[in-house]
Amino acid sequence: MRLGVLDVGSNTVHLLVVDAYQGAPPMPAFSHKTELKLADHLDDGSALSRPGERSLRDVVVEALRIAEDKGVEDLIAFATSAIRQAKNGEEVLTRIRDQTGAQINVMTGHEEARLTFLAARRWFGWSSGRLLVIDIGGGSLEVASGPDEEPDAVASLPLGAGRLTRDWIPADPPAAQDVRRLRKHVRAQIGRETGGLLRHGLPDHAVGTSKTFRQLARIAGAAPSGEGPYIKRVLRHADVAALAERLPKISQAERAKLPGVSASRVAQLPAGAIVADATLDLLGVDQLELCPWALREGVILRRLDMLAQGLEDDSLSIARSR
Repeated sequence: MRLGVLDVGSNTVHLLVVDAYQGAPPMPAFSHKTELKLADHLDDGSALSRPGERSLRDVVVEALRIAEDKGVEDLIAFATSAIRQAKNGEEVLTRIRDQTGAQINVMTGHEEARLTFLAARRWFGWSSGRLLVIDIGGGSLEVASGPDEEPDAVASLPLGAGRLTRDWIPADPPAAQDVRRLRKHVRAQIGRETGGLLRHGLPDHAVGTSKTFRQLARIAGAAPSGEGPYIKRVLRHADVAALAERLPKISQAERAKLPGVSASRVAQLPAGAIVADATLDLLGVDQLELCPWALREGVILRRLDMLAQGLEDDSLSIARSR
């Protein structure tokens, strides 16, 4: 069947259309992205502004039209960190539902971590043993670990690359003192979770998802995305540590010239590198492998599992548009 996932993220609203069947990997059929940067529409009181709401509504209307044109039979829509952070997020989504018919549910950070972990487990399989999955988004950091499809240790922290850039290092390039303050803040936040994440032992296989890790790996020499998802791409902690030192010292214009760096993410790359360095260091990871599947694929896989069991709604309450 043809499934659609509408992911309302902090940076991008992404519609992914796949042909998916139980027992087979979901095959991408169409992708549509809009760089909405919802987090930039949060006011000082952490409420989503009216212009931000109108922009989101317009993007949702367009996504619904595209999904219909592409023959989507089942559309799952969810929102992550930016809407989760907005104190009026649920009110905004209720108005958008009333105006468009799209039911967009807010996903918790732990749900994000669990579904991203499921996607990585299905991609790499049981031979990975105890799996550690790290995802650096625009608004939050998710980490999950475990030997099964359901992680036994999960953490979600407000350490997204976009959020940290806005709150801690907005200058171009950032001041050295601000970078040190950010580094200290990030390490303290992650340090509080380290014991819980490692309480069952060190991972056999560490995996990274997200645009941040892909860009860092590309700068460090990994194969470009054009070579396809089946090329093995690894990222060494030593390279991440070097980039965490180097990237804050150069301007956005200089960063934009690096391989694999997208213009829309160039400002937040230093913060992303600082988070990646701290996470790998504190969790004792020398090297991780990039996974082409992440949250959206996890949502699709969970939906297929539900359909195979004859269930309508799963325990995560990710609802479909009607």
